[in-house]
Amino acid sequence: MEQTSEKKQGPERLRSLDALRGFDMFWIMGAEEIFILLGTLTGYPILEWWASQLSHVQWDGFHAYDMIFPLFLFIAGVSFPFSVANKMSVEGGKKSLYIHIFKRGFLLVLFGIIYNNGFSFDFANFRYASVLGRIGLAWMFAALIFINTKNWKARLIWLGAILIFYWLLFVIFKAPDLGDPDHFSMKGNIANYIDRLLLPGRYCCFEFGDNEGILPTIAATGTGLLGMLTGEFLRSNNKPMKKVLFLVFCGAILMLIGWLWNFVFPINKKLWSSSFVCWVGGLSILMLALFYLIIDVWHYRKWAFFFVVIGMNPITIYLANRIINFSNASDFFFKGLADILPEAWAPLIYAIGIVAVGYVFLLILYKKKIFLKV
Repeated sequence: MEQTSEKKQGPERLRSLDALRGFDMFWIMGAEEIFILLGTLTGYPILEWWASQLSHVQWDGFHAYDMIFPLFLFIAGVSFPFSVANKMSVEGGKKSLYIHIFKRGFLLVLFGIIYNNGFSFDFANFRYASVLGRIGLAWMFAALIFINTKNWKARLIWLGAILIFYWLLFVIFKAPDLGDPDHFSMKGNIANYIDRLLLPGRYCCFEFGDNEGILPTIAATGTGLLGMLTGEFLRSNNKPMKKVLFLVFCGAILMLIGWLWNFVFPINKKLWSSSFVCWVGGLSILMLALFYLIIDVWHYRKWAFFFVVIGMNPITIYLANRIINFSNASDFFFKGLADILPEAWAPLIYAIGIVAVGYVFLLILYKKKIFLKV
């Protein structure tokens, strides 16, 4: 944990990026539970539909909740080109940049293992794969590609090659051990087979492989690299509105590619399929374009402060939700209110309380200028 001031973040820092990151993390602070309960309690069709989107699909397909993980990795990619120039401008910049990339990648893998297993010493049942681990490794590989290629064209070729290569792995190979001939099924796909073959410990969240297993890190690297390409474009000298329009165009094209690719390589978060990379990548670009337009072009920023507070400490709240029992604090502060309202509304009050307590925790850190940097 280090104490920094926002002035040290650099003049190029995009407030829209912090706000979008905060918006993304908001949904895993407990906000998803609030809207699921609202949908159930009110019966409003729009809230019921949104509540249905706040869970992961079982296998193929897409829900809005499946956006949270890849959007965070995409945003981490967007941030990278803004920091590269500063690190490269100092003496020994290339070496320090390599150290930063490897350090960040492996620290996130370590944090992910700690998050999954705490400080237990049941090594046989450790879960080694994790959300943070995939973010760390995918971001690290994408960053290495980014700094070792000359321009955006070479990086775009890398992105296309990664996604096509990943798709071909599934087309050519299948799992030989469970007797399922479907190359893209839960039992028959090559990614889960590699987990069963190479990944020690326990799996999450199904028995045939891990939700954040080994092989999909290849495609996740494409998500990180897509974010870096987007960040590189945002650093260009193009006029702000031209940037917005181009981002909208690229986002729409990527979603179209993802939708078409879905017919031969299904959109699947657990496999992090190439069609999934394109679909959520396009959505991520469109969301960034909207936040960038409102916050950094039109300068309507006050509304975004709520999300910026969250977005400045994303790893903190992710780990805190695992370590700190915000439910006890919610019970302490909100039990009186829950008791005087109809019993059916009590779970909603407690859910709001959990988000409120977590937000106050982050707000205090923000006011003290304390941010967890990895």
